[in-house]
Amino acid sequence: MSKENLRKDKTCLNCQHKVEKRFCPNCGQENSEITKSFHHLFLHFFKDFTHYDSSFWKTIFYLFFKPAALTKEYLSGRRLSFLAPIRLYIFISFITFFLISLFPNKTIEISKEPQETLKNIVVLPSIDSLHIKEKSIDGLTRVGLLSQQNNDTIKKILNQTKGTDKKEVADFGYESITELDSIQKHTSEEKKVGPTEYWFLKKWLVVKQENTNEQIREKFILSFTRNLPKVLFLYMPVFAFILWLFHNKKKWYYFDHSIFTLHYFSFLLLLILILFFTDKLIPLLGKNPVVDWINFSLKSAGVFWMIYYYFPAHRRLYEQPIVKSFFKSITIIIINLLIITLLTVVFALFTYINIH
Repeated sequence: MSKENLRKDKTCLNCQHKVEKRFCPNCGQENSEITKSFHHLFLHFFKDFTHYDSSFWKTIFYLFFKPAALTKEYLSGRRLSFLAPIRLYIFISFITFFLISLFPNKTIEISKEPQETLKNIVVLPSIDSLHIKEKSIDGLTRVGLLSQQNNDTIKKILNQTKGTDKKEVADFGYESITELDSIQKHTSEEKKVGPTEYWFLKKWLVVKQENTNEQIREKFILSFTRNLPKVLFLYMPVFAFILWLFHNKKKWYYFDHSIFTLHYFSFLLLLILILFFTDKLIPLLGKNPVVDWINFSLKSAGVFWMIYYYFPAHRRLYEQPIVKSFFKSITIIIINLLIITLLTVVFALFTYINIH
């Protein structure tokens, strides 16, 4: 690739320093022409990507197959050959959630039946078009559209399901804000809810009244997945803090635990992305026992590696005896699972009450 044309003016556009050669000796900016063609921008993009690629793939290899090696390299000062931890996490996080969002939640099945079969589909008339006076199961039986045996069967099913409690999405026993306010005003103190619970229930009921169940599900999933990367990013300092609590404060600083956390969470997101694509792409090979076995084996191996990865990573980084490292790792994982479960519930509730 040819170098960019230099400006005739030897004054740096960035710091106004005199530029004798190609790069400014004061700030390092190249003294090249400002106006560039699309062809140049296109080639420059691939040049940057190639340069980025050399350290990127090495970083990914260390991250995925050498637990804690990347963290040890960074903390020892050998950083130029690898991506910076925060840059790595942001890149993987963006790619993971962006690519997952491009796929529909439900697998679209394409019918392989010939088009001729569509002609044989029977179009049933609406009940109004039949002009039946008694628009019920008995009415359909009288005009011959439903046999008496089917009539009796349907009635039995309906009678058995009459007592079924059809719960809606987000049902706390209140039908409306009016009902909630009425209970708060006219019932005994024992049946009334506290101020915090009342505020929450009112928010909850507003969502129910302004949206259908299907709208609630769609908006909740969209909002939850959209904000999940932020929640995950905000949780990482907590994870690093728990690591700091369980290790020597004089030998290991909070910064060291933060670097390990960034690498560990990057690994988790990368493996989640791989498992996601495995689940989406392998079934495209066809529906047979061999493909199913390959899909199951790959997913099982991925889940095992996700669970197992933390133990060698912890032992190699902190260089503790195997038994001590194992029990310490188990304790740290359990504490984090409890906190994550609690935060997930809180985040889910927060997401729900903020549905618009």
